[in-house]
Amino acid sequence: MYTVGLQSAADAFLLSSLKAQVALALLVLFILLLFGFGSQKDGAVDGAPVFLPGSHLLAITPFFRRRFEFLNDGFRKTGQSLFQFNMLRETVIVVSGESARKSFFANKHFDLTEGFKMLSGAGVTSNLQTKRIAQIHKRLSSVQRNEHLSGLIAPILEDCRRVMETWGPSGTFDPFEKIYELLFQITVRSLSCEELADDPVQVARLKELYDTLDSGTTPATVLLPWLPGPSMLKKLWATKKIYDIVVRAIDERERSGTSKPDTLQMLLDEKDERLVIVGFILGLLVAGARATGTTASWLITYLGEHESKDEAIAEVEQLLANYVSPNVSHSLSQQLSSIPLEAWESETPVLDSLIRETLRIAQPHTAMRRNLGPDVTIDGKTIPSGAYVIYPFSDVHLNPELYPDPWRFDPSREEATVPFGYVGWGGGKTHCLGQRLARLELKLVTSMMLLGFRYSLVDKKGEQLGIPPQPNWNDILLCRPEQGSCYLKHEKSMLSL
Repeated sequence: MYTVGLQSAADAFLLSSLKAQVALALLVLFILLLFGFGSQKDGAVDGAPVFLPGSHLLAITPFFRRRFEFLNDGFRKTGQSLFQFNMLRETVIVVSGESARKSFFANKHFDLTEGFKMLSGAGVTSNLQTKRIAQIHKRLSSVQRNEHLSGLIAPILEDCRRVMETWGPSGTFDPFEKIYELLFQITVRSLSCEELADDPVQVARLKELYDTLDSGTTPATVLLPWLPGPSMLKKLWATKKIYDIVVRAIDERERSGTSKPDTLQMLLDEKDERLVIVGFILGLLVAGARATGTTASWLITYLGEHESKDEAIAEVEQLLANYVSPNVSHSLSQQLSSIPLEAWESETPVLDSLIRETLRIAQPHTAMRRNLGPDVTIDGKTIPSGAYVIYPFSDVHLNPELYPDPWRFDPSREEATVPFGYVGWGGGKTHCLGQRLARLELKLVTSMMLLGFRYSLVDKKGEQLGIPPQPNWNDILLCRPEQGSCYLKHEKSMLSL
C-alpha cells in the first residue's frame, strides 16, 4: 500500500527545517515547469477537438484548484462543446452536450479506474490490482444487503445521539464542520469495525489524516506521483498512519477471536486476503465520508430556511406513528430505530426528493474516464485510444434549459426528460455502488436533526439569513461555501435524543 523507502523520506521531510522544505518545493516547481513547457501541441489535427489556449502547465493549474471555473472558461475560450489540453504528455478531452453525454456514459471502453487514477491523483488504494478492486466492489454490495443494513440502523442512530449531545442544548455551529464530522463517524461505523467506531479519539485521528490526504493533492502529486515532493511525502506519511490504524484494528479482532456484527467481520468471514480488507476500509471510508458528508451538510443547511422542512418533519412523524407505539417513552434515536428498513426506503418520498435535489445542486462531480478501446468519434471529433475524457456534471445539473434557475433549491423539480438528464448517482455502466447505504444514512441523520432540534440559518454575526449560501463547485471535494458565510443556530426540541 505504500513504499517503505518513500515513507522514510516522508518522515525525514517532516522533521526537516523550513528552509529545506521550501527548497524542495521550489525544486518540484522547477521540474513541473521544465516538463510542462512545450508539452502542449501547437494545433489540433483534423478531426481532433480544438486545443485550449496556453502552452504550459501553468495554464492548466486551475484544473486542480478551481476546476469549475477552469472548465467553463475552456468552453468559453474555445467556443466549442469539446476541447482538449495536455497534461504533460497525456491528452485530456473535455466533453459536454447531450450527444456527448450519451456517448460518454454508454461507451464500454471508457474506464473509470484508469481515468480517476490519473486525473485525481489516485488515492490510498490506487495500487490495488483490478481483480482486487472488483472484489472490493463485490463486498460493498454485500454490506448493503437487507440484513446488514437493517442491523446498522440502531448503531447509526446511536452515533447520531452521542455526537449531537455534544452540541449542547443550544448554540451555533458551522454545518460544514459538525455535520461532516457526524457523517465521518457514521461512515466509520458502517464501513469498518466497532473497534474504530467506538473510539472517538481514533475516529478524530482518522479524519485528521484523511484531511491531510485531501490537502496534499496538488498538481505535483497528480502529475509527478513518483517525485518525493513535500505534498507527496505528507500524503505518504498520512497513508501509512491510516494503514497502521486499520491494521491494528484487524489484528485486534483476529487475536480476540470474537465475532461482531460489523463490516470487518463480514470481510473476515469471507476469508478475503488482507490487502482486500485493508483496501476496502481505507478507500471506502474516504469516498463515503466525502460524498455523503457533503450531501448531508448541504441538505440540512438548505432545510434551515425552506418550506420543505415542515413536509419532511411530517413525513418522519408519520413513520413514527405507523411503527412506534404511542405508549412508548423511548428516546428519539430508539424510536427511529424501530422503523424498519423497508419503510425508510419505500415510504419517504419527501426525503427522497430532498436528497435528489441536493445531489443535483451541491455535488461538484467531474466524471473521469480513460479510453482503453479504439478511437471513438463524439460530435464529429476523434477521441483517440489512450486519451483521458472528462464530463462535468454541471453541464447537465446546472443547465438552465433543463433546470430553470439552477442554483435554486427546489425539491419539487421534475427530472429533465433528456437522456442522462440526472446523474446524481452516476450514469450508464457506472453508478454509485454505495448509494443504498448513503440514502439510508442521509435519511437517518436528517430525521434526527429535524425532530431533535429547532434550527435556522444565521451569519457570523448571528443574524438570520434569508437565503442559503451558494455551493462552491470549485471545491471539488466538499463543495463548501465561503468560510464563515453560514451557521446553524440550534435549540434542542422537547424530545430526548
